[in-house]
Amino acid sequence: MNATDTPEVVTVGLGDRSYHILIGKDLIGRAGTEIAARLPGVRAAIVTDENVAAAWLPALTESLASAGIGSVAITLPPGEKTKSFERLQEVVDGILAARLERRDAVIALGGGVIGDLTGFAAGIVRRGMNFVQVPTSLLAQVDSSVGGKTGINTAHGKNLVGVFMQPRLVIADTAALDTLSEREFRAGYAEVAKYGLIDRADFFAWLEANWREVFSGGPARTRAIAVSCQAKADVVARDEFETGDRALLNLGHTFGHALEAATAYDSARLVHGEGVAIGMALAHRFSSRMNLCSPDDAARVERHLRDVGLPWRMSDIPGDLPGAERLLEYISQDKKVTRGALTFILTRGVGQSFIAKDVPASEVLAFLRENHPG
Repeated sequence: MNATDTPEVVTVGLGDRSYHILIGKDLIGRAGTEIAARLPGVRAAIVTDENVAAAWLPALTESLASAGIGSVAITLPPGEKTKSFERLQEVVDGILAARLERRDAVIALGGGVIGDLTGFAAGIVRRGMNFVQVPTSLLAQVDSSVGGKTGINTAHGKNLVGVFMQPRLVIADTAALDTLSEREFRAGYAEVAKYGLIDRADFFAWLEANWREVFSGGPARTRAIAVSCQAKADVVARDEFETGDRALLNLGHTFGHALEAATAYDSARLVHGEGVAIGMALAHRFSSRMNLCSPDDAARVERHLRDVGLPWRMSDIPGDLPGAERLLEYISQDKKVTRGALTFILTRGVGQSFIAKDVPASEVLAFLRENHPG
């Protein structure tokens, strides 16, 4: 990064636990300097996956060493199935084998899977170590690296085991996005669109006009990431532990998580951002079915997702899906279920999402049957 290139800085305001999100090109090369300034004297464990390690681990290791930070690397297989008890134990054992102390740092270098797993490990080893996020996917940069939600998946559903663990710093190097496949970038874009659909109608309209520039890189991409991070930071500062309106960030996720579980987290069939895209389309269509929003709003959302190349209906998922009754069972395992009552994020229009409690299971089941590809 040149001296004239100043990164965008978004602050997550949590009192004495506030932290910065740095957004810009070539930030991995100065990660050591940024970490050392905030956590002097630390050693570090870098947790990454095989794909990201090949592209970015040498640069991060060198950056840490140049700032006097010794490090060890724990490299895992890529993919959603890495968010498991087995891999959690591998990370925990690796941190302890390196004899890292409580004041040392655990660094997540990778996408959302690595960030979620690593944050969980950092939160439980020695009852909490310093945690740093270096997200390398668009989805991780705009969503999963911010806000402190960590976790792993089980056979019962996605992210059902985990802790809230806020990072000390997030370093979002936009150059890392240039190494993503088109599919991975599109999947991350679903989370960008989500912020517009929650409560920023003007941002969604801007994305409709500028999404091609976001995909091609440059200032539009940086702006989209910064607006997304600010949107999430604002919600997290108000409701860190998801007892209130932070649940709005789950727009599309209740349907999406059920579809991920239904495909056994097989990334060849469906990755998280694609599940969210289909989930957002379903949430708007269900809202229309419930006479909460106009069918035109649902069609507008579907059109934008289709334009950018994202799946937007269940029939876009390769292979067979379980029946509507089984999908409802997955939804009933969702973390947002309270004493058995179904909670969804629904909408009264683009940018007008709200938390809907006590949604009748019978209505959801009828809707799933109507929209099921079988």
